[in-house]
Order: sequence, then structure tokens, then C-alpha cells
Amino acid sequence: MTRWQRVQQAALGVLLACVLVTVAQGQTVRFAPEADYGPFIYQNQQGQIAGLSLEFLEQISRNAGLTLLTLEPQPLAKIMQAVAAGDVDVVSSLRPTPERAKYLGFTAPYVQIPAVVVGRYDSSQRLDLGALGEAQVAVGEGYAVEAFVRQAYPQIQWQTVPSDSVGLKQLLNGAVDAVVMDIASVNFIASQEGMQGLLIGAPVGFDYPLSMAYRKEDQALGEALEQGLAAIDQVQRLQILQRWMPDDGVPRQEQRGLSLETLGLLTLVLAVLLGALALWHRQRRQVGM
Repeated sequence: MTRWQRVQQAALGVLLACVLVTVAQGQTVRFAPEADYGPFIYQNQQGQIAGLSLEFLEQISRNAGLTLLTLEPQPLAKIMQAVAAGDVDVVSSLRPTPERAKYLGFTAPYVQIPAVVVGRYDSSQRLDLGALGEAQVAVGEGYAVEAFVRQAYPQIQWQTVPSDSVGLKQLLNGAVDAVVMDIASVNFIASQEGMQGLLIGAPVGFDYPLSMAYRKEDQALGEALEQGLAAIDQVQRLQILQRWMPDDGVPRQEQRGLSLETLGLLTLVLAVLLGALALWHRQRRQVGM
């Protein structure tokens, strides 16, 4: 391919992206929020939808000229059924998986969070999935981490729950021995619901790079979301992250290797790098490199 042909190809790519974004501008998109996935997306005590992901999506929508139609909050499993039926345009706070990619497209991640083991504070056992033997451990039904832990730790007696909040309640009443969930949700739910007696254990080796997901066939919407996300500068990103993921108060079990404090700091740094990388890829595609 000659240099002139590459320039033409790059120009056509930029033109197509502009056309797709123009098509999407003014579009009303049906957003399906989860009912109980704080601090990312949840229904607060006043019945309003709130969370880190909503704040990102609202800013993306303003940047892209989209209008959000927020649907009734539901558990993730029901939302995914609605997406497959064509009744939803956008879902927030999703980790891309091969199964979801069959009918969903994904933006670049806007945050990345490690999943951890959570136990009771009075537990004398090391809170590490490799050390829990055949313990009963709760995990969110349909959550991306579920398939990973089932395959990686088949000896565990896995118990699915509709939400992380339900899992923590079962943990505290003794119905399960531990819960697997992301560290931001542990701290948020414990704070919101006044839960005492929790203890954060080891990371499970699985991170949540959370993206906005959209109907795969709607390329114009996907392009608009991607550009709207890329337009959020790094100062705005860090402000949103720090607003919704402040220092937590749930104690941690001593673990070998990196501390969870260090992991939390790395998460914030990684979120900034992800945003910069997404913008770089975007600009690189537009110049045909």
C-alpha cells in the first residue's frame, strides 16, 4: 500500500467515525442500571440511581450528545436477558467476556478493580481460595468473576447470590464461609449498610476492568460512547474515582506480597493509564498508523 493510499484510508476512517458519531448524536439510549452494585451503580435509599459508573456515563453522554433513558434497576442476570432480547442499549460496569461479546460491544475500561476474598473478622483461617479447602463461598450470579473462580478453584463449594450485598449478609449470618467480590464494593456496602465484623483477605487473581457495554449491532452508539469517554480528561477521571472510592474502613488480613493498600493505589494509577491508552489508540487509528 502506497503512502497516498494509507492517507486515503486514514481519511476514510476518520470520516466514517465522524458520520457514526453524527448519526448517534441526539439518540435516546436505554440504560439498564443494576439495583445493587455500589459504588459503581445502585439504587440509593431515596430510590435514585447513583454511582461511579453513572457519573462516568452521564459525562460520556454529555460529550457525545446522547440522551439517557434510565430503565428500572434490576439484578445483572435479568439485565443480560433484556440485552439479549434487544430491550436495552447500554449497560455500565461490565467486564468484557467472550460470552458477552457475542451480543455486546465494549468501550475501553474506565476503571480497574481487584476481586478479593472476604471473610468474618473472627475467622482463624487464612482467607485465600487456595487455603479454604471445600468451604462454601458465595459469588455473584452471572458476575464475570464467577466463571473464573469456578474453573480455578473447583474444590470450593460455590454458592451463587443475586448481589454482593446478599453475599455479605449470608457471610455474617453464617450461611457461607466467605464471599468473592471486588474490593470497592466490599467497602461501599459495609459503609452504606453499617456492616461490622468483616475481614478482607487475599486477591483471587482476577481484576475487573469495567467498561460501558452497548448493543453490538449499533456501531454508531459504540463510536459515540468511545469518543465521549476519550474526551474525559485525566483530572476529571481521578476526581470521580476518588469521590466514589475513598479510603476504606474494613480491616484486612495480613497477606504475603503486595498489600491491598498498594493494590488500591495501583488501581487508581492504572485507571489513569487506561484512559490515556484509550485516547492514544483512538488517535492512532484516526491517523492510520
